Amino acid sequence: MPAAIEVRGLCKQFGTVKAVVDLDFEVSSGRVTGFLGPNGSGKTTTLRILLGLVSSNAGVATFNGRRYLDLDDPVHHVGSVLEATSFHPTRRAEDHLKTVALAAGIPAGRVAETLELVGLSDVARRRVGKFSLGMRQRLQLATALLGDPEVLILDEPSNGLDPQGIQWLRSFIRHQASLGHAVLVSSHLLAEMEETVDDVVIVSQGRLVLQTTLLDLANRSGSSSGLRIRSPELDRLGSLLEGIPVAYRQVASDTLVIDRATPEWFGPFAAKNQIVLYEVTHERSSLEDVFLDLTQGYEAPVPGAPA
Repeated sequence: MPAAIEVRGLCKQFGTVKAVVDLDFEVSSGRVTGFLGPNGSGKTTTLRILLGLVSSNAGVATFNGRRYLDLDDPVHHVGSVLEATSFHPTRRAEDHLKTVALAAGIPAGRVAETLELVGLSDVARRRVGKFSLGMRQRLQLATALLGDPEVLILDEPSNGLDPQGIQWLRSFIRHQASLGHAVLVSSHLLAEMEETVDDVVIVSQGRLVLQTTLLDLANRSGSSSGLRIRSPELDRLGSLLEGIPVAYRQVASDTLVIDRATPEWFGPFAAKNQIVLYEVTHERSSLEDVFLDLTQGYEAPVPGAPA
C-alpha cells in the first residue's frame, strides 16, 4: 500500500537557486511527521509542490500514489495550512466556513462540527477582524478540516502563538493522528516539535539529511555525552588535553566541555595531574543539539529566493 505521502527524487530550481535537490521521504498514516530544517532549507517549496501550487523540475510527490492534481476530490483527501490567510475582517467565522463549504460541495452541517473541533463554537458569529492571532490560526485549521481529510499539512503552524496556543496545537495534532490521519508539520525548531511528532524528516539546503523516528533521534542524542568541567586551572587543563585524542571546547572563563568523556576516565586523569576542580557535570546532548549538528553548514539563500 502506498504511503500517505511519498516524495521521490524531487528537484526544484528558481533561476540559479536550488531550492530542493533530489529529495526523498515518506509520511505514514496515523503518525505525526516533523518536516524540519533551517529557514530557507526548501520546506515550504516542497509543500507547495506537494499541493500542486509549484511545479517541480524533476521527481514526484504523491498522496497514496496519486499527485494532488490527479485526486478526484482533493478537499476530502488533503487539508493544508501553508501561510496566514487574509480573512475578510467583517465576515463572521461561521460565514467564512459556510462559503468555503459551499464552493467545495461540503454539507453545511460540517461547519458546526469543525468549529467545535477547533474550539471556536462560542465565537462562531464573531467577525474575524476581532479575532486574536491564535483564533485566526484555529479558523485556518477549521478551513483545512472541512472535508475531513486523510492527510493534514501544516507549515510553521505555531508561529505567533502564545504558550497556551502551542499546547492546544500539540493536543490537536496528536488527536488528528489518533484518528488515523497522516500529519506533516514543518518547522525550523525541533525543540518546539519534539513533544508532538513520531517521525522526523530533516532537510538542509534542499537536501535530505535524515529520516528517522523521534525515538531513534533521542537515542542519538543520548549517545552523544560529555563532561562539563569548572576549574581555576582551565589553561593547564587545556594544555594537558591537547596531548590526548579528545575533543573539548571552552564555554565560559572557568568552564570547558569534553565531548564523550566519562567520569570513570576523567576522575583518575584529574587526580594524576593534580587538577583543582570546582565542578564536574555529566551531560547529554539535547535533541536540539543533534538537530543543529545535522544541519550545520547551512548558508542563507540569495535574498528574494523562495524558501
